[in-house]
Amino acid sequence: MRLRSNIVVIATRNEGKVKEFECLFGAKGYKVRSLADYTDLPEIVESGKTFAENARIKAQIISAHLHVPVLADDSGLCVKALGGDPGVYSARYAGENATDAANNNKLLQALSDSSPADAFPMESGHPKFLSEASFVCALTLIDPVANETIEAEDSCPGYIIGEQRGESGFGYDPLFYIPALGRTMAELTVEEKNEISHRAKALRLFLDRLPDQNES
Repeated sequence: MRLRSNIVVIATRNEGKVKEFECLFGAKGYKVRSLADYTDLPEIVESGKTFAENARIKAQIISAHLHVPVLADDSGLCVKALGGDPGVYSARYAGENATDAANNNKLLQALSDSSPADAFPMESGHPKFLSEASFVCALTLIDPVANETIEAEDSCPGYIIGEQRGESGFGYDPLFYIPALGRTMAELTVEEKNEISHRAKALRLFLDRLPDQNES
């Protein structure tokens, strides 16, 4: 697949997500824009029951309006002890327009209400694990001019811990601990996060199919 434009619009206003996409797309010679670069955009109602459905909805609406390639993602946190919640409601877990702090506080409260104190044994060198969890990311890329669509989904496994650590991430990153690295997602550098994150892994499935912009 070759995009008809070297500009890809990321269907988000989340600055943290945009920075991750800029780093990954920039290596291929693509310029990234976000919804913050445009005005008078149509309303998007994320009515899907899965991450994939929501990503598809966003990409279809924005690409039809702007007539340029649009990459939409829907991603979130699935916590085993909460039956997969907050899932597709991750960004608004504590209510519409909820802050990261509010969402994280609600998650910790939900786990304190539902998880037994000895759910996981303490492991030397690691904080206490409250639950297994995974970050999931579904991506849909639509180029309306080329009439092309790519979809992909991937995940990153880890654990939720009872204290926030790190300043580099966003969302639930400060609570999402990766035992193999001994750090939370928020304690990783951008480069480290782009090696293992759910979003980076899903995006690489796209980038493997896209030639560099300077290739003939």
